[in-house]
Amino acid sequence: MSKKLKITQIAARTGLSVSTVSRVLAGKANTSDAARQRVMACAEQLGVLQGMAAGRLLLNSLVVFAPQRAFDERSDIFYYRVIQSINQALAPHEVRLRYCALEENDSDANLFLARMNDAQAQAAMLIGIDDPHIHDLAADLGKPCVLINCRDGKMRLPAVAPDHRLLGECAARYLFEMGHKRVMSMLCLRRYTMELRLAGIRDAWDAANMPFSDEQHLLVAQSFSAREGEAVMTAFLEQTPARELPSAMLVGGDFLAAGVVSALQKRGLRVPADISVMSIDGANLAAIQDVPLTTLQVPRDELGTEAVQMLQQRLIRPDAPAGTLLLYGKLTVRESVRRIRPGKTRTLVQGDGLYE
Repeated sequence: MSKKLKITQIAARTGLSVSTVSRVLAGKANTSDAARQRVMACAEQLGVLQGMAAGRLLLNSLVVFAPQRAFDERSDIFYYRVIQSINQALAPHEVRLRYCALEENDSDANLFLARMNDAQAQAAMLIGIDDPHIHDLAADLGKPCVLINCRDGKMRLPAVAPDHRLLGECAARYLFEMGHKRVMSMLCLRRYTMELRLAGIRDAWDAANMPFSDEQHLLVAQSFSAREGEAVMTAFLEQTPARELPSAMLVGGDFLAAGVVSALQKRGLRVPADISVMSIDGANLAAIQDVPLTTLQVPRDELGTEAVQMLQQRLIRPDAPAGTLLLYGKLTVRESVRRIRPGKTRTLVQGDGLYE
């Protein structure tokens, strides 16, 4: 049966005009909610939705919930760019995008319900919202909802997120493959996603048959700022003898890594000649540092794009099984990590260069 005949059949069954049916199936905004519901119900009965192009978004309004800092590039560049990628993915469609700030935990449930119960709120995306009560409400409301970089512990809401554990494992494994055995990690463990990265780092140590000790191999930062990275690294250098320094630092963020590099340089240590530095981040700032950082780039812009695609699939197949799409990162090799040849000891820490 041709596409045109299907539209005609839907129009006959619903009592709506062919043009109205066509606008609804094209995701146009100039249709009533009642007409849209009738068309979508009939289209599902006729099996039309299964054959529709995945790029056609079947809604007119979307609400994005995220922590307040996500709406300010200077406060959280990662989430800010995720929101921008959602905007770009929706650009070809006539979709009204609304925003609402929620706390990551202990969120304002009344505010969430007020936004979601708005007649024009057809679907939602939750970015970094960990509150299980909000997840319960989203599931009970029955409107399509996709989580970004968070998870529903009761496995009802679909989600897309970086594969944080594998990111940590791959980054640590790269340093081991480059010949580094004395690797120190610096992470901000403010959220379970960072704990997953630490678990991945531990996996890499286990695979290399080396014991991992928090006391010997982990520095914990309270934030992701360059100032914090420099302060934590400076304190570590002041209390650690030169012979016990690591040959490489694995840092959980570009800003943190910039602070680490600054602390090393102020101490007279060279990157990477004395100590290599590698970052795990999605801020995409590694290339512009004084020492361009080797980094395992966390997927960022891809999160918004894939979330829109996942939302479309929920609209087409609302009863399909829900799950989490885990995105891989990308290793970018620059100048901040050096290779230690097998059987060679690492460069001794020196205060001066060869010709200084």
